[in-house]
Amino acid sequence: MSTVLSWGRYPNAPQEAHTVMWRDAVPTEWLSVIRDHQTTLPFGNGRSYGDSCLAASGHVLQTLPLDRLIAADWQSGVLRAEPGVTLEQILDVAIPRGWILPVTPGTKYATLGGAIANDVHGKNHHVRGTFGRHVRRFALMRSDGTQFECGPDEREEFFAATIGGLGLTGLILWAEIQLMPIRSSMIDMTSIRFANLDEFFALSERLDPLHEYSVAWVDCQSRGTQLGRGIFMVGDHAANGSLEVVKRKKRTVPFTLPIPVFNRATLGAFNELYYRRQRRAEVQAQVSYDAYFYPLDSLLEWNRIYGRAGFQQYQCVVPPGVARDAIRAVLDAIARSGTGSFLAVLKRCGALRSPGLLSFPIEGTSLALDFPQRDALNARLFSQLDAIVREARGRIYPAKDAHMPGADFRVAYPQWQQLEALRDPAMLSRFWERTTRT
Repeated sequence: MSTVLSWGRYPNAPQEAHTVMWRDAVPTEWLSVIRDHQTTLPFGNGRSYGDSCLAASGHVLQTLPLDRLIAADWQSGVLRAEPGVTLEQILDVAIPRGWILPVTPGTKYATLGGAIANDVHGKNHHVRGTFGRHVRRFALMRSDGTQFECGPDEREEFFAATIGGLGLTGLILWAEIQLMPIRSSMIDMTSIRFANLDEFFALSERLDPLHEYSVAWVDCQSRGTQLGRGIFMVGDHAANGSLEVVKRKKRTVPFTLPIPVFNRATLGAFNELYYRRQRRAEVQAQVSYDAYFYPLDSLLEWNRIYGRAGFQQYQCVVPPGVARDAIRAVLDAIARSGTGSFLAVLKRCGALRSPGLLSFPIEGTSLALDFPQRDALNARLFSQLDAIVREARGRIYPAKDAHMPGADFRVAYPQWQQLEALRDPAMLSRFWERTTRT
């Protein structure tokens, strides 16, 4: 057995990983863990930030070795694979054949099973919705040994509960997804510098309907008339070009730093440099899909820069009618706190509904930032942010969360009881225990 942690390394709750190598070995390994520890949880490549990927028992089923491609129809773009296959592995075989993931999060190192369990979304939510909308079917195993296929028209209650279900309904043995056709692996990108939050909303209103992808970096320490300034980036798949799989040179943060790299002074300097590095108001360029979708993946183990205490990500989404005021209040509270992250992501989410019961995105505006773990400071700031999101009738992303009050979760995700009714009794996470039992 090996020991694994969540990506944020907070809470500090090391998990003993019981590795599953083959699908037909799942029942034996699973029953062994249940016998000794009562409950467990599937664990892929550890890209969830908080405690949703941590078993309440401290013992997880490591599914990363279940990484085989089972079947693919390159005429229709339908692919079937085991849950431990990473998005990178899918891209490596799909792109040269003219297909790409229709929805991708900000890392290609997430697994297929994890993408379903967290119903991930990306820069094109306003066009394609969540990952779950492109899942055709999957096979689910329960701890009592039963196995069955789930789809929109077959065992649909388990289909809905498993998409965004945080790994609680059982173990996915394989999943079938629909890929999206492309003519080139390059992205035509336009990058626009904006001076404040009002300009972001004006750009988003005008440009989102015209482009496949849309996202903004925002300076979380800007204040006053510059509050919410940043760089707006829209993109589309190039109409022509090669179908090359990009292999960027990777660097690794070699060890966990004793303290975080970013503090009030260094973060302010970085944000100023990043905002000013684009000298023209608007820049057009053609970039690789890898650079556009996965900028941080070129720096392996980047979570180590936050120090030994780890970090938390705060990602919320608030409805359209109050989005401008709510996001302004959130950014103002963060700026006044003097903390925040170098990577602050602001984007609009569309109205397309996910098939999942607990899918995070609702129509509105989403903001995500990382915060070095400082217990008192984070607790005080997150309490302020929670109050703003609560009043706006927004919600926080379970895949990134390590603090959400249980009452807030139960109000924001009213279908949690339907998931609880279908939860496999042998699957229990620290997140679920924290948010549904307190």
